Amino acid sequence: MIGRLSGILLEKNPPQLLVDCAGVGYEVDVSMTTFYNLPGVGERVVLFTHQAIREDAHLLFGFGHAEERAVFRQLIKITGVGARTALSILSGMSIADLAQAVTLQESGRLVKVPGIGKKTAERLLLELKGKLGADIGAGGAHAVPDSQSDILNALLALGYSDKEALLALKTVPAGASVSDGIKQALKALSKG
Repeated sequence: MIGRLSGILLEKNPPQLLVDCAGVGYEVDVSMTTFYNLPGVGERVVLFTHQAIREDAHLLFGFGHAEERAVFRQLIKITGVGARTALSILSGMSIADLAQAVTLQESGRLVKVPGIGKKTAERLLLELKGKLGADIGAGGAHAVPDSQSDILNALLALGYSDKEALLALKTVPAGASVSDGIKQALKALSKG
C-alpha cells in the first residue's frame, strides 16, 4: 500500500494532482480542502494517501493531514458511500463541522453537500456516531480545550446525550476548572 507521497507538485487540475516522486508521476485525487492548502506547482508537497485497488483501476487519494485520511477511511466503510462521495463530504465541510454534525445528529448539514441525500445523511449520522465525535478536529480552529473536553466526557459518562452535554458545556465559562465546570453544567441541565 502507498501510505504517503513526498515529491514535487507537477500539475493541479481539481480534484486531481500529479506528483513527481523520484521520477515517477503519481495521479492523486484530493478533497478541495486539501487542494486549497497545496503549495504552488513546482514546489515540494507531502500527502498522506489511501490506495484503492479495484478490478478496473488502481486509485490514489491524497490528504493534507493524517486526520483527514482517517475520516475518509471511516466514511468509505459506510454502505453506499464510495471514495468520490467521501471526497465530496470532505470538500464540503471541515472535519470539525462533520464531527459536530455527527455529535448533534444534524442531517441538514450533510444534505447540503452535493451527492448526499436525506437517506445517505441519516445513514452517515447513524454509522459515524461514536466513531466520529467532539474529540475529532481537536487540531483545528474548533478545538475544545482540555478542561472542556474532560467536562464533556464526564457528562457523557453520567448518561447525558451528546447534544445535551454540548449544550450544557456552552454554559460553562472558558476558564472554569473541571470540577466547577461539571457542577455548572449539571445545574444548567437540571434547569432544562
